[in-house]
Amino acid sequence: MNWNGKDIESFQQQKEYIDTALVPLVPISFESDMKETASQYEFIQLLTTLLEKQFKGRMLLLPPFTYIKQQEEEGKLAALNLLAEELDKAGFQHALFFTSDSSWKLAEDKINGSLIWVPSVPLEHMEDSYKYSLIEDQAKQFVNIIVHKWQQDLS
Repeated sequence: MNWNGKDIESFQQQKEYIDTALVPLVPISFESDMKETASQYEFIQLLTTLLEKQFKGRMLLLPPFTYIKQQEEEGKLAALNLLAEELDKAGFQHALFFTSDSSWKLAEDKINGSLIWVPSVPLEHMEDSYKYSLIEDQAKQFVNIIVHKWQQDLS
């Protein structure tokens, strides 16, 4: 399910079956790494959209958690953990945070949720058919990771 009126209406009716929140973590920069952060956004957005389709009815894809890349870690982490707390209060058993920003790896043990870091692949020069094939291949790998996380929490 996506963050739109129609899907949220369905979510509210089927809340007990949707136990996973999928949150893209997206940096913004207007400095020399602006193109890199834009590419990361494109990649993560396509990947998480495809994952949501794979798990429709079990997962809610939230809008990206967007932050200034140069912001200090403590501020980003506090805001992200506040979101994780709200997701927990809302009944989500799993918070999956997808990102291509490697700086989150340094704070992974401080995040209240599962951080899934994915190295970004620049997509801007690829033909659409190749681009989507690449994203589908990536998504297949993460389907297994997500299912494994769910099974870990059951045991």
